Amino acid sequence: MDLAYIPSPSTGVIHLGPIPLRGYAFCIIIGVFVAVWLGNKRWIARGGKPGTVADIAVWAVPFGLVGGRLYHVITDYQLYFGEGRNWVDAFKIWEGGLGIWGAIALGAVGAWIGCRLRGIPLPAWADALAPGIAIAQAFGRWGNWFNQELYGRATDLPWAVKISEGPNRLAGTYHPTFLYESLWCLGVAALVIWADRRFKLGHGRAFALYVAAYCLGRVWIEYMRVDEAHLILGLRLNVWTSIVVFLLAVVYLVLSAKLRPGREAVVEPVASGGAGGKDAAAADGDDEPEDKSSDTASPADAAKPEGGEAGATGAKSEGKPSDTADAVPADAAEAKATVLTKDAPTAQPEGEAPEAGNR
Repeated sequence: MDLAYIPSPSTGVIHLGPIPLRGYAFCIIIGVFVAVWLGNKRWIARGGKPGTVADIAVWAVPFGLVGGRLYHVITDYQLYFGEGRNWVDAFKIWEGGLGIWGAIALGAVGAWIGCRLRGIPLPAWADALAPGIAIAQAFGRWGNWFNQELYGRATDLPWAVKISEGPNRLAGTYHPTFLYESLWCLGVAALVIWADRRFKLGHGRAFALYVAAYCLGRVWIEYMRVDEAHLILGLRLNVWTSIVVFLLAVVYLVLSAKLRPGREAVVEPVASGGAGGKDAAAADGDDEPEDKSSDTASPADAAKPEGGEAGATGAKSEGKPSDTADAVPADAAEAKATVLTKDAPTAQPEGEAPEAGNR
């Protein structure tokens, strides 16, 4: 009786005229677009501006691709620099071979540069991107299906993947570890979205949760794989990497929750100019001084005796006779006003130091 299985594509590339469309690259591109789209929606919900996620992704994605390839080439150098190997193959990224650990590490460097240019905290941006990255990985793993690579041990389960004869592989049905990891990543994305809504994760904790949850799944999935890998104390290198990164992510979650609870109040600074610029200036204490012309006495006003013009002209103030109008002659009052005007100090606007004190 024939067993059910998942068929593998006969080829991983389709030629559109002279242009090759490779399934591996196509899966990665779809994943990137979905991650940016979802990250943009989450960023706006946190108070950020539309388009910021894409602007920073322009830095993060190329760095991530280079980092992912470097990790793969370094940890599997025998595939490219061993006897009978061609080192030029190390640059053929379309043939598969991206290490998620290197992609995340170097991609974070690119994201940090983009965030610095925009004045944005990297942890807040990473929190917005976290579930989208997991979904991007879910799409990217189907690239391994196109290339018939990274499968698990032989099995006759109904959902086994059919692998055809090829270089360094035998025909047969195997555990579809690409499918297991794809489904696990979708579960991680759902977990992060739920936990973020439930606990208002901030300051990089949503991203740390994604890392920790992914590493848990990667341990048992990696253990099932049969492709060549370096062993340390009997365990594959990526198993040890998953364990170490998982512990680091958990430590960050715990310490961050104690040191910086809650979520960022502001994830993106307000642009200068307009209402936003005015508000920012007000927050920094750069408001324009209020018009205090009504509170600043002119020299002429300073010369006037208390009671206004009534003191100089003999007119009555507030309906009462002036006590000095008859005692002081008009000429003497005018002379006194001239002296007061000359000797009176220049009034300074409120809160402003004399010119000699400015440094």
